[in-house]
Parts: sequence; structure tokens; C-alpha cells
Amino acid sequence: MTEPDRPLDVLILAAGQGTRMKSALPKVLHPVAGRPMVAWAVRAAQELGARQVVVVTGHGAPQVEAALSGSGVRFARQQRQLGTGHAFLVGAQALPSTGDADILVLYGDTPLLRTETLRELIAEHRAQGSALTVLTGELPDATGYGRILRDADGNVERIVEEKAATPEEKAVREFNSGVYVMDARAPELARRITNSNPAGEYYLTDLLELYRGEGAKVRAFRLTDPDEVTGANDRAGLAAAEAILRRRINAAHMRAGVTLQDPDTTRIEDTVTLGRDVTLEPGVILRGQTRVADGVTVGAYSVVTDSVLEAGAVVKPHSVLEGARVGAGSDVGPFARLRPGTVLGEGVHIGNFVETKNAQLAAGVKAGHLAYLGDVTVGQETNIGAGTIVANFDGVEKHQSSVGAGVFIGSNSTLIAPRVIGNAAFVAAGSTVHEDVPEGALAIARGKQRTVEGWSRRYWGGLREKVGQKLPWLARWLARQGER
Repeated sequence: MTEPDRPLDVLILAAGQGTRMKSALPKVLHPVAGRPMVAWAVRAAQELGARQVVVVTGHGAPQVEAALSGSGVRFARQQRQLGTGHAFLVGAQALPSTGDADILVLYGDTPLLRTETLRELIAEHRAQGSALTVLTGELPDATGYGRILRDADGNVERIVEEKAATPEEKAVREFNSGVYVMDARAPELARRITNSNPAGEYYLTDLLELYRGEGAKVRAFRLTDPDEVTGANDRAGLAAAEAILRRRINAAHMRAGVTLQDPDTTRIEDTVTLGRDVTLEPGVILRGQTRVADGVTVGAYSVVTDSVLEAGAVVKPHSVLEGARVGAGSDVGPFARLRPGTVLGEGVHIGNFVETKNAQLAAGVKAGHLAYLGDVTVGQETNIGAGTIVANFDGVEKHQSSVGAGVFIGSNSTLIAPRVIGNAAFVAAGSTVHEDVPEGALAIARGKQRTVEGWSRRYWGGLREKVGQKLPWLARWLARQGER
């Protein structure tokens, strides 16, 4: 088997508690740019074509395993957290026993590490014929990291931890990232790691000395960008990682033909798909499994989650969409809210302060202002007047209504669900509809207007003193009435 064809197995160490997060949520499940941190490591491993990916869990294991369920990984539980060397051994027991693969060690809290970097690391490891290659970086001040000490040939001689380093060793700028690729002997050698140190833990770094003790070559591959291996250990680190990933994601979309009018305020999660010639105005947030087709415009400060926007759709500013589908050429907003189950056909108009939920609106429907459409289907070219409400909840259950094609619903109407409004029917403005309306019929369901002349003068005149104190404009009007 040639070097490039050798299988690759990946161990992801994700058992730590992460006390600095001060959270009930396991550290590796804190989301960054739309994915839990550990999912970034899983994604990288799978993009490398790993034969087997094993995630070592410990603290919050049931939650971590549930979050990664269905992702194609295996799990190994580290019941007691006794150090990275122990975690490696626990994970290695879940790997295939064929002994023919390189093993890559990653961590569940380093979401910034690029797949391209790991691919280069593995290629260098194999090209150099190394037994173990450590991924390193260089910082002006590497305080807090283990330092890489090399021999005259550039091989890694040892890794010295900060607390054990001499002043000369602390001046070394090259640091250990903790990411390694090693040959198939690693699990066997790791069984020889001891915990004879002040912390009483098993350190994976001891593997380096075991390899060197056998005369094997240990090399280092230095990162170009040391930020890639920065871990998110607390909320500040989480925010910093989010900012870096956001810039990467935004830059990738702009290179692919998306216009971001203000990239610094635009947030696109990594799970979002965007077509060409999409325009995102300032402050836009796109989340979850959102898919945006070619030529869509999303207005300023709109939030779109788990939704589909078809070609040429326009979402105007300050709109909120969740679990919705917007048909080609439709427009939504401003200040509209589309809740889960909303499906808009082609050329639908949803105006300002319109809310929909579990509503299917066919092509050409218009709901321009201040309406609530819940649990309803609406046929083609129907007009929904301002202030219309579908009263779908009776206090116990939700009820479904149906409005046909070519219907006109007058302003300030209320449809008491479950209702069926036939094709081409009319509902007069201000009606409260509590019976079905047949096709082509006109429904008028409002009280008869009664006009009482001179009522205001008699009523307010009896309250003249209070009126003068509270409503001076009305007092002046009453005075004028008395002069007539």
C-alpha cells in the first residue's frame, strides 16, 4: 500500500468539562457559526475521508452523543478523565484492529482548524516518513503553551510544558497545538505512558519520547496562521472564534457571487446555502438549514431561520422568517413574521406587520397590512384586507380554515375557524364570519349602524368641568357648540 493510499482514522477528544464556560451545557456543544464546536472537528475528519471517526466523550456524554447522532461517528466513553493519554487509549479501543492506518488526534473545542491545514499536515507526515508529526504554531509570546524543542536536523526532540520550562525554553516561540498524526503503532506505545507527574495524569505528549526511544522520526508541521488552533475555553473565546469564522464564511460567499453590503454586521451560519447574485443588506442574520436561491434580496436586520427563499424573492427590512418557504418572485415585509409551516407560492405579497403560521398561500395572494393568517390555505389571487384575522384557536384546539381562489376579504374581518370561504366570494369589511361562505357569495356579518345626532354635545356637556381639565380641545369645541 502506497503512503497516500494508507487509511486514516481520527480520534476526537471531547470528554472535558470546560469549567471556564460556567455552563450546564457541555463545552464542546456550545455553538459557533451554526454548529456545535465538536461538529466542526467531525466535519473536518469526514472531509479528509477518514475511514473511522471516534469521538471520546465524558462530561455530558449523553448530550454530546445525542447531538452527533446520525453523523456517522462512533463513540468511546472516558468514564474518568485521567488525561489526554488516557483519553487516547479509550478512543483507540474503538478503532479497527487492523493496524494499517495513520491516526489523527483532534479536539472538540478547536472549531477554527481548517480541513486544508490538516490535509497538508497528513501529506507532510507521509512524505517525511515520520512516525509522529505534531502540528505547531509560532507566537510572539507562547506563554501557557508547551514549547517545541528541535534538534539540529529539525526533528522534534521534546515538548516541554510551561511550568517545567527553563527561562531559555520559555523564550521559544514555537508551541504545541496538541494535534498529532501518528502511525499505527501509537495505541501500543500509548499503553506504556505513566502518570508519574504532579497531576497524576496520563499525558499524550509522553508518546513523543516513546517514539524517539525506538529511534523513530518525530517531526513538526508549522501552521501559517496560529489562530487555527486557538481553543474556545470561555465565553470570550467563543465570541472570538465566532468572529473569525463569520469573516471566513462571509468572504467565501462574496467570492462565490453574493453581495454583502456590510460584511461586519452580516451573520451567516455555516449550514446556510446561498445562490449567485444574492444581496444581503446590513444586519441580516441567516441561520440553520436556510437555502437562498439566485437573485434573492434580504433586507436590513431581517432574521431568516431554517427557511427556503426561491429565485428572485425579496424579504424587506426587519422581517423574521422561521421554517417558511417563500416562492419565486414573492415579497415579504417590511416588519413581517413568517412562522413555521408557512408556504408562499409564486408572486405572493406579504406586507408590513402581517404574521403567518402554518399557512399555505397560493400564487398571487396579497396580504398587505396588519393581518394574522394561522392554520389556513388561501387560493390564487385572493386579497386579504388590512386587519384580517383568522381566529384559529378556541382555547383548547387549533382549527384549519380554507379560503378559495379569487376571494376578497375586506379590512378588519375576522374568520372564526374552522371556516370555508368559496372561490370568488366576498367578505364585507368589518365582518365576523362564523358560517361558511359559498362560492361567489357576499358575506356581511356586522351590526347595523345607528347614528344618534347631537350625542356628543349632550354627553360631554354633562361632564363640562372634567372635560375642561382633561381635554381642553373638547372643551373649546363644546363652547363653540353652545354659541350656535
